[in-house]
Amino acid sequence: MAKRKEENFFSPENAKRPRQEELDDFDKDGDEDECTVSFTNGTSTLTAAEVGIIESIQLRNFMCHSMLGPFKFGSNVNFVVGNNGSGKSAVLTALIVGLGGKAVATNRGSSLKGFVKDGQNSADISITLRNRGDDAYRANVYGNSIVVQQHISMDGSRSYKLKSETGTVVSTRKEELIAILDHFNIQVDNPVSVLTQEMSKQFLQSKNEGDKYKFFMKATQLEQMKEDYSYIMETKERTKEQINQGEERLIELKRQCLEKEERFQSIAGLSTMKTNLEYLKHEMAWAVVNEIEKQLNAIRDNIKIGEDRAARLDRKMEEQQVRLNEAEKKYKDIQDKLEKISQETSARAPECMALKTDVTAKKRTYNEAEVLYNRSLNEYRALMKDDEQLCKRIEELKKSTDQSLEPERLERQKKISWLKERVKALQDQESSINQEIEQFQQAIEKDKEERVRIKREELDVKHTLSYNQRQLKELKDSKTDRLKRFGPHVPALLEAIDDAYRRGRFTCKPIGPLGACIHLRDPELALAIESCLKGLLQAYCCHNHADERVLQALMEKFYSRGTSRPQIIVSEFRNEMYDVRHRAAYHPDFPTVLTALEIDNAVVANSLIDMRSIETVLLIKSNSVARAVMQSQKPPKNCREAFTADGDQVFAGRYYSSENTRPKFLSKDVDSEISDLENEVENKKAQILNLQQHLSTLEKDIKRNEEFLRRRQIHYRELKVKITESISEIRELENIEEHQSVDIATLEDEAQENKIKMKMVEKNMEQQKENMEHLKNLKIEAENKYDAIKQKINQLSDLAEPLKDELNLADSEVDNQKRGKRHYEEKQKEHLDTLNKKKRELDMKEKELEEKMSQARQICPERIEVKKSASILDKEINRLRQKIQAEHASHGDREEIMRLYQEARETYLDLDNKVRTLKRFIKLLEEIMTHRYKTYQQFRRCLTLRCKLYFDNLLSQRAYCGKMNFDHKNETLSISDMVNRRIAMDMILKMADSQRFRQFILLTPQSMSSLPSSKLIRILRMSDPERGQTTLPFRPVTHEEEEDRS
Repeated sequence: MAKRKEENFFSPENAKRPRQEELDDFDKDGDEDECTVSFTNGTSTLTAAEVGIIESIQLRNFMCHSMLGPFKFGSNVNFVVGNNGSGKSAVLTALIVGLGGKAVATNRGSSLKGFVKDGQNSADISITLRNRGDDAYRANVYGNSIVVQQHISMDGSRSYKLKSETGTVVSTRKEELIAILDHFNIQVDNPVSVLTQEMSKQFLQSKNEGDKYKFFMKATQLEQMKEDYSYIMETKERTKEQINQGEERLIELKRQCLEKEERFQSIAGLSTMKTNLEYLKHEMAWAVVNEIEKQLNAIRDNIKIGEDRAARLDRKMEEQQVRLNEAEKKYKDIQDKLEKISQETSARAPECMALKTDVTAKKRTYNEAEVLYNRSLNEYRALMKDDEQLCKRIEELKKSTDQSLEPERLERQKKISWLKERVKALQDQESSINQEIEQFQQAIEKDKEERVRIKREELDVKHTLSYNQRQLKELKDSKTDRLKRFGPHVPALLEAIDDAYRRGRFTCKPIGPLGACIHLRDPELALAIESCLKGLLQAYCCHNHADERVLQALMEKFYSRGTSRPQIIVSEFRNEMYDVRHRAAYHPDFPTVLTALEIDNAVVANSLIDMRSIETVLLIKSNSVARAVMQSQKPPKNCREAFTADGDQVFAGRYYSSENTRPKFLSKDVDSEISDLENEVENKKAQILNLQQHLSTLEKDIKRNEEFLRRRQIHYRELKVKITESISEIRELENIEEHQSVDIATLEDEAQENKIKMKMVEKNMEQQKENMEHLKNLKIEAENKYDAIKQKINQLSDLAEPLKDELNLADSEVDNQKRGKRHYEEKQKEHLDTLNKKKRELDMKEKELEEKMSQARQICPERIEVKKSASILDKEINRLRQKIQAEHASHGDREEIMRLYQEARETYLDLDNKVRTLKRFIKLLEEIMTHRYKTYQQFRRCLTLRCKLYFDNLLSQRAYCGKMNFDHKNETLSISDMVNRRIAMDMILKMADSQRFRQFILLTPQSMSSLPSSKLIRILRMSDPERGQTTLPFRPVTHEEEEDRS
């Protein structure tokens, strides 16, 4: 800031002492905020100042006020009074900020954006400065006043507009504002000019005497003088450094001068150097020939090695083709077997059902025939027994002559008739029960078959439930760590890989699992891509077999023996992806697996291309469209297969359905997958519960039917016993000796009829036996056929499972062999390209050799033996040429050498003179700064005495006492006085009256009604803020109003 000029002080004659009441009122408001602003121009007159006076100020959207002002200030003493919140602090803060001060200088905030009213985008400050008289700043441009407008944005930035009296914008640069403030000697950062409430409290209430001393130094600008002195001393040290550098440069210049002198002394041996140069040129010519011949020999050796390697690659290509043909044949044979098994199984299924039905029917027919045969056999046995009894009875009757028992015989005949009717009823009941037994047996057999089927279905559902529960656990774990979707040990395995790589165990860090390195462009194709890549999603890539062995050793720690491990692909890592445009499949509507994936790592993309040929596999969401594209018409070029969104695999002549219903590794919506899987788990649990309930019902039905069957069988046996007993009783009654009433002829006739009946029953029984044997044979034949076809179907199923595994292995083998073939093809192509390049290089080198030999013979006709290399000879030739040229230069132009020497000498002397001058300057500067520092100390002492004098004078005028002590060594200032605020105010007014060329603005919450009336004092009273008020107006209070109010 500009330096303060001399001021004159005087005591006004009309000064009055205030009343005691007014002093008491003034002291009551000691806790309210109060601050002072004092501005001065550079003059020392007792009239009103003409420049540097703040005429007016206006605020908009500043701090908490929508609008303050505009209002005008007087040229001498101004009081801005009002209650808290009326805008006094806003006016003071706006004066500091509006005149270029920083936000921290206001003690109201650390950033300008804090001064913008809440809810507004910007704030504006407009300050008008007086610019009259001879000391006006660019009066021809600005006129009688300068308007400083500042716009503060919400982001804390601000812009300036410096306008003339007529409102024309003169400048928008802050440098212009600084120049104006320097010209008017306005110092917003000097507490003597602007004393805020916080600064006054810090000064008056601070117990730290060092802070008061700093305040004194800053107010008197002694601090600025001290800083200027420090800056000059730093400049002196930098000048000393320049002198030291100049002295070092003098040493270098002196050395150069000596070198220039030495150039006169080296003029001999020029002829010898030229002869040596010519000989070196001869050697150089034949050295170049020697090197080209060595290169030719190396190229020929490389070509021979390359041709041998090409032959080996051809043999490997043939071997690889043979292995590929064998793998494709094996794959086709297995596929044909699977198709044949599938067709045969499908063809045998209806026959199996028909045979099962036939077996059931033949069992039923055989059982019925067996029942009829057993009936006939029982009847035949009974007839035989009757025949024996009749014969025995006839013999007995023939011997007996007693005919006296006729009534008993009649009674026996009556009972026999009743018993025969009973036997017939029991036999009918037996037949009915036998049919019930057969029905129960059939029902039990049917329920048992259903039970076996339900148990098998329950076992399948339990396996599915267990798989879904494991997958659900993996999905939930993957929410916190996505890598766990590829196996619970994957995160730990990857940490082990990182640790091993840091220890240098890997040549290149393995990459994997591959599924974690790829991203889907279309989430709907997740299942299709998983069905295509299968186990490759969990695979890892290694740069070489050494890295593979290290990775296998790490995997043994996490995967126990017997469990499946991730596949390891060994292929040299490349930074660029294969160019597959010439062999990739293309369809305008459907992507390939390669184009459907986002793969950032070229190694991952190349591995999937090698292992699965993903550039040839199309992805078609619709099953029907996939069949149409691959089977109803010719497949797209280079396309060997396609996958649908359901995971089905489609070839040109066959179609395989997927066993999976949802993606396991590549699904992005994990929460949805978890929700679906939880629902499916619940459904499977409910299905198992239903199956268990069904099983329980079947068990109950089987037990109930078995109980009914047991009861019917017991009843059947009881009926058999009753029938047998009744028949036996009939026979016994018939066999009772009836000597008195037996007619032998009748018995003989009955015996004859019984024999005839026996023959009929025997014949019928033989027919039934033959029929039963025939039916038995039919039943056994049907059972054998059913068992055979069922066994065949089971055998086919058993055969299909390993064949599927073999088919997958064969498919992988085909892919591996194709990849190996492509690998050798690419190697062969690359090798042949290199070999052809070597041959072309050989041709070029042979031509170059001929040219170099021709050039060498022109330089030196006879070939000479050269031991040095061409590069060494070239350096010696260049060095000798430079030396010869230097000699030529020294002997050819002595004046040039003299001129260079003279210039070097003049440069040396000039620099030496400058260094001496700077040394003298430094010495003089040290003397001047010593004197200036003494003057600074004297000036500081004068200001200290002057400050003490003013302090004592002001206090003595009011009959007060105080003390002010300065300690410049420890930089402390102690002040003690007994002056209260009202007395201080009176002293401020006396000082303002004595310095009318200065402007004083004082902000206080007190009414100032006790002030003496004067034209130099202007009181600006601000209204209390009202609810909803956006503008806080104020106006000057006249002397008449003040008197009326008092």
